[in-house]
Amino acid sequence: MDGNGRWATARGRRRELGHRAGARSVERVVRCAPDLGIRTLTLYAFSSDNWRRPQREVRALMALFRRYLRRESGALADAGVRLRVVGRRDRLPTPVVEAITEAEARTSDGDRLLLRLAVDYSSRHVLLEAARRFAEGVSDSFTECIAQAMHCPEGAPDVDLMVRTGGEQRLSDFLLWESAYAELVFSPRMWPDFDASDLTSAVKEFRGRNRRFGRVAAAV
Repeated sequence: MDGNGRWATARGRRRELGHRAGARSVERVVRCAPDLGIRTLTLYAFSSDNWRRPQREVRALMALFRRYLRRESGALADAGVRLRVVGRRDRLPTPVVEAITEAEARTSDGDRLLLRLAVDYSSRHVLLEAARRFAEGVSDSFTECIAQAMHCPEGAPDVDLMVRTGGEQRLSDFLLWESAYAELVFSPRMWPDFDASDLTSAVKEFRGRNRRFGRVAAAV
């Protein structure tokens, strides 16, 4: 979900206001995703590298996460959305971790959409932690070790479609293992402007792709 800060700066506003506008885009996308046949939606909210940002912005983001989790968990539960926050939790403020625990419990019965918010997430860190667990014999399945490392007991499914907004064209340490065969769509639209029609267009483009997984087309 890229472009919140640039969206705000272009309008002469503080970057924090761009993140608030981005939260409204999250609500729009989550509402429309199930109707497009999406069963799992992972949103990259805060990377491990984002700790390097100005402390004022980091504090504002943490407060925004907490407010979103507290405010939206009831609506998510009513809509059949199960929330899971993936990534590290040992560096998050205690009130944020408490809000995560409460929101995950409140939405645990959701069966229409699995919404995963990646917070303090680094794919490289997850892979290293999964390799450690695998070497110690925690599980004989590496993908299960990945799921454990990212606090997602539902597993680590392969990514079908990865969409990046804001005009940048890179993966930025996001779901590297799971995206081995992902179809990539790069949108020039800043995340606060991204809406249901943009997600619909991305899914339509995905469905028109010829996914061969290393085989010739006739064998797929």
